[in-house]
Amino acid sequence: MTTLRLLSASGELSGAVLNDSGGYTRPTAPLRSRVAYAAAHVVPVVWGDNTPGRPAEIDWDSTLAFRRSVYSWGLGVADAMDTAQRNMGLDAAATRELISRSAQVAREEGGSVVVGVNTDHVLEEVISLDQVIDAYKSQLHFAEEQGAGPVLMASRHLARVATSADDYRRVYRSVLQSATTPVVLHWLGTAFDPALSGYFGASDWQTASSVLLEIIDENPGRVAGVKMSLLNAESEISVRERLPQGVRMFTGDDFNYVSLIGDSDAGYSDALLGAFAAITPVASAAIQALDAGDAAGYRRILGPTEELSRQVFAAPTFYYKTGVAFLAWLNGHQPAFQMVGGLHSARSLPHLSRIVELANASLALEDPELAQERWHGMLAQNGVDA
Repeated sequence: MTTLRLLSASGELSGAVLNDSGGYTRPTAPLRSRVAYAAAHVVPVVWGDNTPGRPAEIDWDSTLAFRRSVYSWGLGVADAMDTAQRNMGLDAAATRELISRSAQVAREEGGSVVVGVNTDHVLEEVISLDQVIDAYKSQLHFAEEQGAGPVLMASRHLARVATSADDYRRVYRSVLQSATTPVVLHWLGTAFDPALSGYFGASDWQTASSVLLEIIDENPGRVAGVKMSLLNAESEISVRERLPQGVRMFTGDDFNYVSLIGDSDAGYSDALLGAFAAITPVASAAIQALDAGDAAGYRRILGPTEELSRQVFAAPTFYYKTGVAFLAWLNGHQPAFQMVGGLHSARSLPHLSRIVELANASLALEDPELAQERWHGMLAQNGVDA
């Protein structure tokens, strides 16, 4: 029996039996029952100056190899989004290069890639609505030129300058009418970014969702889907039930994705999740079970990961990227537990220990012995005798 050492918030050590891996197998055909994207992170150059405020120095080999791994499990990649530390270490130049390189890998692998479109290359904090529109269009057309599907992210610039729901309608109408391919609209909640309070012109989700749906209805054929990231299953189901035919709901609810994706009688959500970057083999195996008509198998495989995801995305939720990168390191997808912007320091050792514990329990460790070795080494490096 191999023991995995764990560290509590009080500094006490305990042990858990190290489980075997889930033994999941890669699909031999495209996944059918759900569309699923893993929102991928970036890997920094180990010796780079990836300190707070510095331009990102990215280890492109490791970063792109991770995307190839996601494709090998049948999932698509959502890139240059929050999980890639956009606005939290990933600068505008690195974002453009990431989109270009990721789109090329998607072509090589025959995979599907969508990328974030925002206004965040504009340095000024306050700009006019016309400038918001121009900034959105600039990034939109760049994404289209790369052959990547656009995800229209929530803009801090728009949240600052908008004074009514009509301002949101105006901006989105203009941007959507300029798109050459249908886009996904991303509604990001304040748990992820407090600067987005009152998005779509209202502080309550009921009113804001009506504005979102009006924008979709006013721009027929322009919206491929909606990614909901409010961490509120009720709001997602409410919007999902009112979407026009042909517009997909992509859950971004890292707290409640098991039931939202698994529902069938009352409809279901597809997936565009940062959590799926942390548990790609498990997510693939669960959807393969759905493809085989095994709903019970889906819940048995994916159900235990939800507690892990809730730990990774615990408040302050915007530091969830640390947990995603930590699991990527434990699973052998990057050479060191480092992040651009120095964000690997954003979570405590006990918090990370709980991630290790839950990843082990939910069979999300791809190589348990490697994960144990790396985790115990990290404890020792921090003065904890494992």
